[in-house]
Amino acid sequence: GDYPIRGQHTFLDVTLENITLFDVRQVPTPTTPFESTVGPNQEEFFGDPDQFLFVNETILSLDLFHGDAGFKPADWRIKLTPVFNANDLQVDELAVVNPDVRRGTRRTRSYFSLQEWFVETKLADTSPNYDFISARAGSQLFVSDFRGFIFNDVNRGVRLFGTRLANRDQFNALWFDQTEKDTNSLLNTFDDRHQNTVILNYYRQDYIWPGYTAQLSFHYNRDEPSFKFDKNNFLVRPDPAGVFAPHEVSAYYIGWAGDGHINRLNISHAFYWALGRDSLNPIAADSQNINAQMAAVELSYDRDWARFRSSFFWASGDDNPDDRQARGFDAIFDEPNFAGGEFSYWQRQSIQLFGVRLVDQRSLVPHLRSSKTQGQSNFVNPGLLLFNLGLDMDVTPKMKLISNANFLWFEDTETLELFTFQNNIDEQIGYDLSLGTEYRPFLNDNIRFIGGVSGLYPEAGFKDLYKPLVGKVDNLFAGFFEMVAVY
Repeated sequence: GDYPIRGQHTFLDVTLENITLFDVRQVPTPTTPFESTVGPNQEEFFGDPDQFLFVNETILSLDLFHGDAGFKPADWRIKLTPVFNANDLQVDELAVVNPDVRRGTRRTRSYFSLQEWFVETKLADTSPNYDFISARAGSQLFVSDFRGFIFNDVNRGVRLFGTRLANRDQFNALWFDQTEKDTNSLLNTFDDRHQNTVILNYYRQDYIWPGYTAQLSFHYNRDEPSFKFDKNNFLVRPDPAGVFAPHEVSAYYIGWAGDGHINRLNISHAFYWALGRDSLNPIAADSQNINAQMAAVELSYDRDWARFRSSFFWASGDDNPDDRQARGFDAIFDEPNFAGGEFSYWQRQSIQLFGVRLVDQRSLVPHLRSSKTQGQSNFVNPGLLLFNLGLDMDVTPKMKLISNANFLWFEDTETLELFTFQNNIDEQIGYDLSLGTEYRPFLNDNIRFIGGVSGLYPEAGFKDLYKPLVGKVDNLFAGFFEMVAVY
């Protein structure tokens, strides 16, 4: 990518990346006492929580572009990113890897995908300061805000983007025609998802304070009625809860977010208001008018090699599932980097509750849907309150430590009481403690080792949902180790 391959302005950037993941975890895992169990005399609804996941992913990126990229945006670009994924899941209970108990307790899969493929062209230079308007069409990565609260995905779409006022302002207008995800690798397929998403956002740098960037955004998501079993033969659309009949979810989000610093204080915040309609919510068994909110704020202070953080997250919950007003907040395709992110137990694990997930991997919201990748947004959910304290330490130029303590509780548990046919479920979820590290032996991102350990120490609300017939709900632990090599 440093020297042109044709003329003086055409470059080819070739990147090869390999990611290897070892993930051990304990999550509530149901047994199958009415069919068959791994061992005799298993009468508890939840069995052995131990699971192990191995993933190896090889990514080849080919980026062909034209222009003086060091001084102004590219005139045109063509990018292809093929990905090969191999994964192996081992569990200690039946009907986890497949609803057919004869499939055992282990699942090994592989998948090849053309994850990114797009063409980009600059439509116009709009000022002497290299302000521009460009268009990009194809499968592309897009994160709609600073932390990925609403949309963070690679998918098929058309994007119009550019800058104004000497690059002080940036804007995006996108339309995504979503494709289906492969169940186990989470990579894109070429099958249509019957879901369309429109995103508009506008950024202003140095807004009021130098170093602070503000953003206004609009999201619209239309998820059409469909019927889908995933690659492991589990029903994912409609979500297997309540009436589970095909239904359409149309929701739009109005958002305000900001990121940067105000003098010495670092700040990142977001607020979203979701409105719309669900034609037949499976848990409420009726049509719903959507009216839900989300707010998040993180404050941090840098002191030499340490960053002290505190953050708060709120997703509104539905306090009356029978009033046809869906007040539980849910996102489109979130992957938030917030309150511990990938190191947090609550965000890293998929915690199952009957046929749906209480919370999905790389998500904060307890949405009660089959999965965020293949299920539909569900705005009849208990909501979440999270308070975080964190400390990031650059121990050496090569090693960084990330520590977090989260306290979590549901905002309203009426939805959970209706869904589980259980009264008086408490709001407290528990304490999520995590410690992570990133090691870069060559002081760059060519070789990285990332690892973490985390634990969920349950309180009354979580115990109400997962309590056994005999004994108590145990603490849950998880750990992972990831190796990343880039050439």
